[in-house]
Amino acid sequence: MPDTRTAQTPSDAGLSALDTVVWQTWKAVKLPEGYHAEIIEGTIEVSPTGCFAHGQIVNLLRDELVPFLKETDFVVRNDMNVVHRGSAWIPDLFIVPRDIDRHVTADGLGITAAAVRLVVEVVSPGARNQDRDRVKKRRAYARAGIPVYVIIDDHDAEGTVTVLTEPRPDREDWAGVHQVPYGTEVVLPEGPAKGFVVGEAITGARRSR
Repeated sequence: MPDTRTAQTPSDAGLSALDTVVWQTWKAVKLPEGYHAEIIEGTIEVSPTGCFAHGQIVNLLRDELVPFLKETDFVVRNDMNVVHRGSAWIPDLFIVPRDIDRHVTADGLGITAAAVRLVVEVVSPGARNQDRDRVKKRRAYARAGIPVYVIIDDHDAEGTVTVLTEPRPDREDWAGVHQVPYGTEVVLPEGPAKGFVVGEAITGARRSR
């Protein structure tokens, strides 16, 4: 069977000289346990492992998505690089085809963004983390054409869930935007997880600050 994996080298991605240096530096980065590095909008960003509340939401969401997708051709994954034209992200969760091996980059560093059908980020505390998930990754995932982006934000007022659909890569944004407060159910409108409910069982009720 031929190797159909997608190459993601600096030359293949058409990167500038500076972006190539950033890419090579990211590949060489060695971090202490509990940290990971991403390339977001041309910059290497280092983040720690999420706190308990962050991890709890991620794990509750994964626990619900696994059986929801059981009879489909898709699976939920995390702790993997998603690569797109010199960018490298590590989403909290994402959904890809079950035959994931053919979507591994030629260098084995991660999964191509073109295979990702849905991506989820749970916002961490701190202005820098919030800007990354609410602004930078919102633009980046739209540029990559990922069909659905779900932002679970414990730090927006009393907590919100935002579902972004219909990416507009040329505008670096999304045509479909639906946001609800914690305690209100939101149903994913499209993709492999269409009909999946993100509600209080995952996020908890509205937070009191």
